[in-house]
Amino acid sequence: MKEMKDFFSVLQLLKRFGIFIYTGDRNTDIELMMSEVKELFDNGLILKEDYLRALLILKKELN
Repeated sequence: MKEMKDFFSVLQLLKRFGIFIYTGDRNTDIELMMSEVKELFDNGLILKEDYLRALLILKKELN
C-alpha cells in the first residue's frame, strides 16, 4: 500500500477491506476505526508499519 499520510488515507485503507464507519459522532467514528485497524493487524491483513502509522494518524485526529 502507498504510504498513509492523513485521515483520508486511513479511510481508504479500511474501505479496501469493505469497512465503512459512520455513527454521526466523529470521536466515536475514530475510536471504531482504531479498533478495526487493530483487528486487521491482529489478523495479519496489514503490515505493522501500516498499523502503527494508521494509529498515529487517528490519535492525532482525536486531539
